[in-house]
Amino acid sequence: MGKKIFIEVSGKTLTAELNETRTAELFSDTLPSRIIMQRWGDEYYGDIGLSVEPSEDARAEMEIGELAIWPDGRALCIFFGPTPSSVDEKPRAISPVNPVGRVLGDVSFLKGLADQIEIEVKY
Repeated sequence: MGKKIFIEVSGKTLTAELNETRTAELFSDTLPSRIIMQRWGDEYYGDIGLSVEPSEDARAEMEIGELAIWPDGRALCIFFGPTPSSVDEKPRAISPVNPVGRVLGDVSFLKGLADQIEIEVKY
């Protein structure tokens, strides 16, 4: 894993660590950033204007706490539980996403937030 970033949401600060992929590098170049995010099941996603191709490690099956860039939506995704595409309790993206890192610690409080939130992501 690589750089640490901080995600401010609803008065809390989440610490996350980016992986060492090209997509994570491109994402970190967009920071600091304020992002309006929409909820889809137990996933938040928000357009960050980052156009990327699906990476070699792109996948739909995710883990709780993972961060990814969704190439189809130019969006950052935060996974914290099952989504409408899930086949079990694991998060599943609607189409393959490029993993860029993970939140260090508990993300369960996200389940209690609104359908739309604003976050700030910074170093």
